[in-house]
Amino acid sequence: MIILPESWKKNWQGKDFFAQIFALQGDEYRNMDGRRTLRFDMLGKSYFAKMYSGIGWGRLLKSLLTLHKPPVLCARNEWLAIQKLTDLGVNTMTTVGYGVCGASPATKKSFLITADLQGTQSLEDFCRNWKSEPPDVRVKRALIKKIATVTRTLHENGINHRDYYLCHFLLDVSAGKENLTTHNLIPYLIDLHRVQFRSNVPERWRVKDLSSLYFSSLEIGLTRRDCYRFMCEYTQQPLRCIFNDGMWRKVADKAYDLQQRFYRKYV
Repeated sequence: MIILPESWKKNWQGKDFFAQIFALQGDEYRNMDGRRTLRFDMLGKSYFAKMYSGIGWGRLLKSLLTLHKPPVLCARNEWLAIQKLTDLGVNTMTTVGYGVCGASPATKKSFLITADLQGTQSLEDFCRNWKSEPPDVRVKRALIKKIATVTRTLHENGINHRDYYLCHFLLDVSAGKENLTTHNLIPYLIDLHRVQFRSNVPERWRVKDLSSLYFSSLEIGLTRRDCYRFMCEYTQQPLRCIFNDGMWRKVADKAYDLQQRFYRKYV
């Protein structure tokens, strides 16, 4: 199976499309565990490609024998996730190309190409200086509400992200950060390759997503009221009901544990 724009097919007429995709060059962001991610230009536009070349039977068997999950082996999961989030009205990447060839999980090749979300900034960078340079309080509250709404939408529809950090939200700042208002905040959720789909998201995986998001927000100057605002929007319940939900204690405990592990490893 292969999906590509007709203009690309015409440009590569008579050539092996998979070979052309895997030969792309550009700004490389990752190249390990059988997955290569890069930004590249094609016919005057910018794109991102994730190419999976397989991890080999040795690596796969080692993961199975040690009871460790192998890394994501195929682009299909992210391709499906983009479709699902788009159907739910969650802003995310736009698929431009997708392809899979081979049947073996150790050697299967696949790729996903998405449009470059130009004019955006990760929320990690956007919020980094909030503690020393507080944002417009109305914009901050609107952004908290939007992220809580996205999180609720995912979890209510059986989706958990598994890498749910501020850096995986890209905020549209194309009109200038100084021109952001409560009405033009558009955060895009990216890096969906580890997304899981179920009929219901178990509490364990809700806690993982929520604690990852909270951990990545711990040092940007959020107030207790900001956190309560997120919790109320996420649960669609008044604050008095939230305090009876033990899940939020698990979220906080796991977030602080992530923070301590981060300090031990990087600081």
